[in-house]
Amino acid sequence: MILGKLLMTASLIAAASTSVAAMQWQKRVLLVSAPQANDPARAEQRRIVAGWKAGAVERDLAVVEIVGDRVLGASDAPAALRQRYGLSSAAFGVVLIGKDGGVKLRQTRPIPAAILEETIDAMPMRRAGKR
Repeated sequence: MILGKLLMTASLIAAASTSVAAMQWQKRVLLVSAPQANDPARAEQRRIVAGWKAGAVERDLAVVEIVGDRVLGASDAPAALRQRYGLSSAAFGVVLIGKDGGVKLRQTRPIPAAILEETIDAMPMRRAGKR
């Protein structure tokens, strides 16, 4: 069951040949940064997204992870992403980026699905798309 949910999360991770900037106007991005692969906050954010997969897909959400010195889900360099979005390499952080490329939400702990949903549903592009 847990493996299945983690595999579902992996399916939300964007194609690695695309940069975060290239996703602008196409996808919202949940940028998750963790110092190590076994970071408990990273695991929790993955569980949250896996349990909310249908909601994430409906809202055009792509997940990009910066783990140590690797990026999963985008072609960007880890240092460049961390610098651009103000993420530490020594601590967990998560940033929700809107389709317009702007930072909509920033946390130092995992973001619950209800908060992601509420934040995305309040975005002008999401409201316009629902009409």
